[in-house]
Amino acid sequence: MTDNRPDSDAQDPWAEIRPYNDDEVAGVLARLTHEPELLDALTRFRLPRLSRVMPGLSRTLASLALRRQARGVASVRDFQQRIAGYMERMIRTSTDAFETEGLDALDDDTAYLFIGNHRDISLDPAFVNYALYLAGRNTVRIAIGDNLLKKPYVTDLMRLNKSFIVPRSARGKRAMLAAYQKLSSYIRHSITADNHSIWMAQREGRAKDGIDRTDPAIIKMMTIARRAEDRQASLGEAIAELRLVPVAISYEYDPCDVQKARELHALHSSGAYEKGQYEDIQSIVAGITGHKGRVRLSFGTPLDASFGAPDAVAAEIDRQVLEGYHLFPSHYLALEALGEAPELVDQSEVTDADRARFQARLQQVPAELRDWWLAQYANPVLNKAGRAPYDPAAEQDEQDQQAE
Repeated sequence: MTDNRPDSDAQDPWAEIRPYNDDEVAGVLARLTHEPELLDALTRFRLPRLSRVMPGLSRTLASLALRRQARGVASVRDFQQRIAGYMERMIRTSTDAFETEGLDALDDDTAYLFIGNHRDISLDPAFVNYALYLAGRNTVRIAIGDNLLKKPYVTDLMRLNKSFIVPRSARGKRAMLAAYQKLSSYIRHSITADNHSIWMAQREGRAKDGIDRTDPAIIKMMTIARRAEDRQASLGEAIAELRLVPVAISYEYDPCDVQKARELHALHSSGAYEKGQYEDIQSIVAGITGHKGRVRLSFGTPLDASFGAPDAVAAEIDRQVLEGYHLFPSHYLALEALGEAPELVDQSEVTDADRARFQARLQQVPAELRDWWLAQYANPVLNKAGRAPYDPAAEQDEQDQQAE
C-alpha cells in the first residue's frame, strides 16, 4: 500500500480496511488516472497492438479516457451509477437471462449481512448489487480478501466500489486475532450502526468443485465483536443482531470453468498449483466478458437467535443456499456425461439446443480436464439430493490402482 491512503485513528478505527468515503473519491480518482500500472493494464486489454508499439501514447490515451469517465464523479454513489451502465451491458451481452427471487420478502430499509456461495471473484456480489439497484435499494459493502489486492490500483478500485478488506495475509496467531477482531467490529458497525448491508462469501475462495459449503470459522469471526462487548451474549443473539441472509447464485455456465478444472487437476496430479502474476485479474475479466447463459439469484430468510453453535449456523446457511440453488440443463447434462446417479438426471427441460451447446463447450475442454470440468456442474445436482459429491481425484486414483 502507498502512504497516501487513509490512516487509522481513534475516530476512524477501520480506515485501513473500510471502503472509501465520499470525501475521498475525487482524490482517489485523480490518483488512478495517472497510475502507470493501471494505464498499462488497460492498454494491454483495450489497445494491445498500440501498447506494444507506442506504450507512451497508449498510456496517454488511457489516462485521457479515464479522466473523461471520472468527470462528474464526486461520490461513491456516482461511481456505482457509472458501473451500473457497464453491468447492464454485461448482462445484455454475456447472459441469456438474469432472474431474482426472495428479495421482495426482505425489508427495504433494513440492513442485512448477505452470505452467499462463491463462484466468481467479482460477479457474485455484483449481481447482488444489481438486484438491489433494480429494486431501488442501497447497494452492499463487499468483503474482499487481501490476497486479491496485490496492486495498489486494484485496492483503490475495489474500495471505491464499497469493498472492505478481509485479512488473509496476516502472519502469527496474535496478528490474525487482532485483524479478525477489527473486521468483526467493522461488520457489526456497518449492520447495526450504519444500517448498511454487507455481502460475504460463505468460505474463503471460490467453490471450484461445485460444492457450496459454509466455513464455521467465518461464523466465529462475525460474532467476535458482539461477544467481546457482552460476555453474556449467546452466539444466537450475535447472529440475530447481524441479520444473516443466505444468498444462492446459480450460473448456467461458468466462464472460468476450464481454469478451475486446470487448477484442481494440477493440485491432484502434482500437489501444487502456481498462480500467474495476473491470474486473478484475468479471472475477473473472463468472468465479466465470458458467456454465462442464464443466471439466477435467490435470497433466503434471516437467521434467528435459536442457533447455539457455529456449525449449526453453517448448516442452516448451507441448507438455504442449496434450497435456493437453481439447476440448469448444464448441471443435469454433466451428471449424465459422468454416468453418475442416472435417476437424478432430469431431462424434462433439456432441449436439443441445450444439449448441443453443452457438447460444444465440452469438446473445447482438454481430455485430462474433462472429469474435473464436469464435476463442477454435476455436484450441485448431487448436493441438492443429499448425495456424496463426485470426486475426480478418487476416481482417478481408483483407475490407477486397477491399472497396476
